Amino acid sequence: MRVLVVEDERRLAAALQRGLRAEGFAVDLAHDGEEGFWLATEHDYDVIVLDIMLPGLNGYRVCARLRAAGDETPILMLTAKDGEYDEAEALDTGADDFLSKPFSYVVLVARLRALVRRTGRRLPQTLAFGDLAIDPARRTCVRGAVEIRLTAREFAVLECLARAGGGVVSKREILESVWDAAFDGDPNIVEVHISALRRKIDAPFGRSAVGTVRGVGYRLAVDGG
Repeated sequence: MRVLVVEDERRLAAALQRGLRAEGFAVDLAHDGEEGFWLATEHDYDVIVLDIMLPGLNGYRVCARLRAAGDETPILMLTAKDGEYDEAEALDTGADDFLSKPFSYVVLVARLRALVRRTGRRLPQTLAFGDLAIDPARRTCVRGAVEIRLTAREFAVLECLARAGGGVVSKREILESVWDAAFDGDPNIVEVHISALRRKIDAPFGRSAVGTVRGVGYRLAVDGG
């Protein structure tokens, strides 16, 4: 999933980014309301984590503007401790859920996944490619009757390919979906994860689901290889 975190407390924002990346999310950060609104309208996110107290536009106004523009991306608002009025206004403004600070990181991740499942945003129950079945909600991958253990990042790359429905996905598209738009590391990291996927979902079964389209990108065979 691709997540936008709009939080002006930079240490908290950085911690959320590190933690969510470790879970296999692609995470973009914004530190004020104007930047958050711009990113939300420029990119397609699965869910937005939006603090209320932001410089420039506050969280309520960002949420209201997005909803007024027809953007239905699920929004989880971060509110003050015991701020029942904040919680009520967040929901009235168009947020889908809220979490009071300080919050449990485990609960945050669970709520983000639940939000995306509840809204049905790009998360079908199972993505099937022949005998290869990928379940984004449960984060599982099964070949025939064999469950395959993948790291969070490997699963995210596989899910990115699966969502293309057999179409070609470029290296840049994978980087932006699985890492984030600001990724400035070695782009060959994609090839490393593609190789790992082939070793796990193809080689042991004598299959070749993960294909390379030279000079263009990668794709997942619709028949499972």
